[in-house]
Amino acid sequence: QVHIVESGGGLVQPGGSLRLSCTASGVIFSISVMGWYRQAPGKQRELVATITKYGTTNYADSVKGRFTISRDNAKNMMALEMNSLKPEDTAVYYCNAQGMIVGAFGRKPDFNSWGQGTQVTVSS
Repeated sequence: QVHIVESGGGLVQPGGSLRLSCTASGVIFSISVMGWYRQAPGKQRELVATITKYGTTNYADSVKGRFTISRDNAKNMMALEMNSLKPEDTAVYYCNAQGMIVGAFGRKPDFNSWGQGTQVTVSS
């Protein structure tokens, strides 16, 4: 089983910045993709950004040019640098990791794990 922990959320004024961090732990063989998702009250969870183990990134149009996703494969860590924050960025941000764990008999079962989320509030 893979355990995910997010941190770095908080209250920030419009135009400000925050850095979110995510750490995955467990008997991990490989993490193929890590990503950030967010969910505002009364809305569906949406993709913010993803990054593969090779560094390929994908961003939602709403955050492109303002947010930057990065990862440290050796530490199973991921970060989201958020700049020029807007009130509409207010949401609970969740970290997601997908890949393979080390199983019995040389098996490598897939995993798809989520963190508990961290609150980001953008308000003046």
